[in-house]
Amino acid sequence: MRRVPALQCSASRAIEPRMVPGGTKLPPQMDDWQRGVVLLVDKPSGWTSFDVCARVRRLVRVKKVGHAGTLDPMATGLLVVCVGKATKQVDSYQAMEKEYTGTLRLGQATASLDKEEPVCEEMPWKHLKLSDLQEAAAKLTGSQMQKPPMFSALSVNGQKLYTAARKGLEVERKARSILVNQFDVYWEDPAQQDVDFRVICSKGTYVRVLADDLGRNLGTRAHLVALRRERIGDFHVNQAWDLKNLADACRAAGISDEGDYVPKRLRDE
Repeated sequence: MRRVPALQCSASRAIEPRMVPGGTKLPPQMDDWQRGVVLLVDKPSGWTSFDVCARVRRLVRVKKVGHAGTLDPMATGLLVVCVGKATKQVDSYQAMEKEYTGTLRLGQATASLDKEEPVCEEMPWKHLKLSDLQEAAAKLTGSQMQKPPMFSALSVNGQKLYTAARKGLEVERKARSILVNQFDVYWEDPAQQDVDFRVICSKGTYVRVLADDLGRNLGTRAHLVALRRERIGDFHVNQAWDLKNLADACRAAGISDEGDYVPKRLRDE
């Protein structure tokens, strides 16, 4: 079993949260969950990170549930979910290196920097070559300052930035220090607008902003059309629970009698 950051409960004794990868046996007792469990979950597209935590909370019947790093609703991939006393270790997981794969679309911009908002600007892109993209991506690696996008869950003066953005407002945001260790692009067919990529970066990095910066630096525009978090530290998405499988395992273990669930927002679509 993989070791995870220890919970400090006294000067002389530490309790390690129990890591439960996908497909392994779940702790059967409520006390086990209260003492601290860490679940790796593969977040489905359309769900918010809060939706996932709410689902886990209902499945394991423990109130204290938190995640270690927000994924946008459009994105899929690894979410580290901490249950019970393991929530004290959220910051430890948030600090770990992240790895993402995804697809960006050249020549088009949106207000949210991803496909969640309509295209608001188009610019020429067919003059670009793979070598141009590779050179521009390389220049976006290393330590840098990055300003969070307006369409984000960050709060400024008590208001979520995305709330202001949907009202057409622009709020002053402070740039934050980030580190991009790797930014690789894969453009198999230069006749197509879509370019695949891989990014390895520090916490707090907005991959949407990297895609937008890449487009601007190439003299065009770009936005995300797909994003998947593959890894957090040494934890990989191929170790994670699918939410349906997690629900089935909870019912089989007698932990929960919750039925299948889809967030109301998605049911209404």
